[in-house]
Amino acid sequence: MSVLTPSSDRHRNPSGTDRRMWWGLAVLTLPVLLVSMDFSVLYLAIPAITDALAPTAAQQLWILDIYGFLIAGLLITMGNVGDRIGRRRVLLIGAGMFGVASVVAAFAPNAAVLIAARALMGVGGATLMPSSLSLIANMFPDARDRAKAIGVWTAAFAGGSAIGPVVGGVLLHHFWWGVVFLINVPVLAVLFVAAPRLVPEYRAPVVARFDVVGVVLSLLGILPLVYAVKTMAAEGTDGGVVAIGLFGVTMLVAFLAHQRRAPAPLLDLALFRNPQFSAAVSVALVGMMALGGMSYLTGVYLQSVRGFDVLTAALAGLPMAVAVAVFSIGASRVVAAFGLRTAFVGAVLFAALGNLGLVALSLSSPLGVYLLFTSIAGIGYGIVFSLVSDVVVGSVPVERSGAASGISETSFELGTAMGLALLGSLATLVFRERSDGWSFGDTLGDTLHRATEMGTGGTELADAARVAFVDGMHAASLASVIALGVLAVVLTVVMRTRTASRTEDPTSRTAAPDTEVADVDAVRP
Repeated sequence: MSVLTPSSDRHRNPSGTDRRMWWGLAVLTLPVLLVSMDFSVLYLAIPAITDALAPTAAQQLWILDIYGFLIAGLLITMGNVGDRIGRRRVLLIGAGMFGVASVVAAFAPNAAVLIAARALMGVGGATLMPSSLSLIANMFPDARDRAKAIGVWTAAFAGGSAIGPVVGGVLLHHFWWGVVFLINVPVLAVLFVAAPRLVPEYRAPVVARFDVVGVVLSLLGILPLVYAVKTMAAEGTDGGVVAIGLFGVTMLVAFLAHQRRAPAPLLDLALFRNPQFSAAVSVALVGMMALGGMSYLTGVYLQSVRGFDVLTAALAGLPMAVAVAVFSIGASRVVAAFGLRTAFVGAVLFAALGNLGLVALSLSSPLGVYLLFTSIAGIGYGIVFSLVSDVVVGSVPVERSGAASGISETSFELGTAMGLALLGSLATLVFRERSDGWSFGDTLGDTLHRATEMGTGGTELADAARVAFVDGMHAASLASVIALGVLAVVLTVVMRTRTASRTEDPTSRTAAPDTEVADVDAVRP
C-alpha cells in the first residue's frame, strides 16, 4: 500500500481521504484541461493562422495533429519515466516544457516553427496526462473516492475539448492568433506554485527494465502511417508515399509482436482479451475521432463558408460545450435510469445522430440547424466520455486498473489526432475532386485568397470552392456516422451483463497492495 505522511483526522472526510488531496485533485485537473483544450483550441484559429503563415495543406494538418500523435505515441513511455524519477517531478518538467513551447508557438514566424513548437508541446503534454492520472490513483486509496476523482479528471478532459473552441474564439476576437497558446502560461504558473504543496510525490523503488525497443517501434509505426494518410489526401498517391505507409504498418506489426514477448511491455495486450475493455477503448478512439474531426471542419465551415466572425463562430459552439459538460456530470444518473449498456449504446447513437444532422448544413442553412445537431451530438459525447473510464477500470481486476487507464488515455489522444488526419484528409480529397476545372488551391482558405486577388472575377471561384468544401464536410460527416453506427452495434453485442464473471459492486472494491512508496516530505504544507 502506498505510504503517505499522516494528517490530522480533522482534515479527513468520512471516507478517510485527506481533504488536501481534493485540493490536489483540483490542481491536477489543470494540466488535463490544458492538454485537451490545446487539441481543439486551434479549430477556430486555423483561418487566422492560414492568413498569417500561409501553410500548405500538409503543413496545416501537421500543425493540428503532430501534437496529438506525439502525445499518443509517448503517453505510456512517459508514465514509465515517471515511475523512475518521480511522477510529480515528471509532471512539473513536462509543464515547463509545455509552457516554453507554448510561448514559441505564439510567436512562430512561419509554419515550420509552429509545427516544431506543437511537437514540443506534444512531448510535454505526454508527461502531463499519465502523471496526473497515476498520482490520482495513489492519492485516493478509498475506492469510492478514487472513482469520484477519476470522474472529475475525465470531465476535465472532456470539458477542455468542448470549451477550447469557445475560449479560443473569444480571445481571437480581441487578439492575434498567438493568444491561443499564451493562455497556457498563467495556468501552468498556478500548477508550479500549488503542486509541490498539495500533490505528493510517488516513485516506484523497484522498476522493471525500460522497453526502449517498444518506444522506438511504436513511433516508427504511428508517425509514418499518419504521414502517408495525410500526404495521399493532400497531394495524391505515389510510390514513395505508399512505401512510407507500408513501412508504418510493418513497424506497428513488429511493435505488437515485440509487446507479446517483452518482459515489461509498454502495452499490456492481455487486457484486450476482455471484450468490455476492448469495447470501451474502441468507444474512446472512435468517439474522439468523430468529435475532433467534425469540430475542426465545422469551425472552418462557420468562418470560411458562412462568413461568421470568430466570436460568432465561438459562441455557436457554446450549446454543444454546455451539453457535453452537463451530460458528462449526469452520466451516472443516465446509467441508473437505463442501465450501462443502454446508456452507452444510446449515447453513441446520439453522437451519430448529431453528426448525421451536419449533412443538412449548406451555404445558406439557418444557424439553428447547426446549433441543434451539435447539441444533440454533445449529449452523446458527454455521456460516452464519462462512462469510458468507469467501464475500463471496472472491467479489469483492480491491480491492473492503472495499465487499463493508460491505454484508455492513449485511445482518447490518438482518436482526436486520427479524426483530424482521417476525416480532415477525406474532406480535403473530396474538396479537390469537386474542383470541376476550377483552379483550387490546396485548402479552402488558400482558394479564397486566390479568389480575392482576382477581384470581381474571383466570385465564381470562391462560390465553387465553398460548395466543394461543404461536400467534403458532408462526406466526412457520413464517414463518422458509419463508424459510430458500427460501434453501436458492437456495443450492443459486447456490453452485456456478465454476472458470472463480475458480480461485485465496483465501488466496494479495495485497492490492491502495491509497491509504490511516496516521498513522506512531499505532502507537508
